[in-house]
Amino acid sequence: MAKPIDLNRLLVTVRNALDKTTLVTEAKQLKKKISKTYDIIGESKAVKDIKDIIEKVAPTEARVLITGNNGSGKELVARWLHEKSNRAAGPLIEVNCAAIPSELIESELFGHEKGAFTSAVAQRKGKFEQAEGGTIFLDEIGDMSLSAQAKVLRALQESKISRVGGDKEIKVNVRVVAATNKDLKKEIAAGNFREDLFHRLSVIPIHVPALNDRLDDIPLLAKHFLSLVCEDNGIPVKTIANDAIKELQKRNWTGNIREFRNVIERLIILGGKEITAADVKQFC
Repeated sequence: MAKPIDLNRLLVTVRNALDKTTLVTEAKQLKKKISKTYDIIGESKAVKDIKDIIEKVAPTEARVLITGNNGSGKELVARWLHEKSNRAAGPLIEVNCAAIPSELIESELFGHEKGAFTSAVAQRKGKFEQAEGGTIFLDEIGDMSLSAQAKVLRALQESKISRVGGDKEIKVNVRVVAATNKDLKKEIAAGNFREDLFHRLSVIPIHVPALNDRLDDIPLLAKHFLSLVCEDNGIPVKTIANDAIKELQKRNWTGNIREFRNVIERLIILGGKEITAADVKQFC
């Protein structure tokens, strides 16, 4: 005699399968959205050269030093290097060295032991440990204190770190990618940056050009940000007239890609269904 079907159990099984399918679909959609958000947009020679270098360098363990003005997209290059590397399944840990006070940078990077200083009420892992098996991105490394530079140099040389207030050496397996908006050779001459660390970091130098040096990419960038911003705000994608593009190409983009994206968002919000040159003149 056939065993009766347990309908409740069957419903639970079906529901779990549907939930799993939904999660997989949502994960794919999220990954696609993240990939679109962090894409490197452009067909200019400078951008093509950067993409070519990334394709060659990403699969290796070579350290990379990314230079360029604020807002030019240095963090996008770092993200692409990680995503196309053999460490893509591991974490990408970003550290803005300029945003962390000099007295806290060592604790932030290397962690600390309980009682190492007044507010150290518990042991804490630093960014190097958190990036185990992945990539640590040291953004604006030119603003790092000399004492922290010495410890980073040791970490690069020996693949070991020590937490603040601790004597134990901890092995770390991370790839280091650094970025700066400063001329590190001038900083070395001024005594603000270690020359030995510079040479350790700049195995592969990548310079990200300013937007003013790649104005031919503005049509593609405008289309990209129009789609992205409209999608984020849940509104139909607007179009942009050719005369508006030409007007945008006449502007002096001191804030680079970051400024350009903000301007496109402003034009989407304040302009009509089609963004015109008159909108650019009025709102930019």
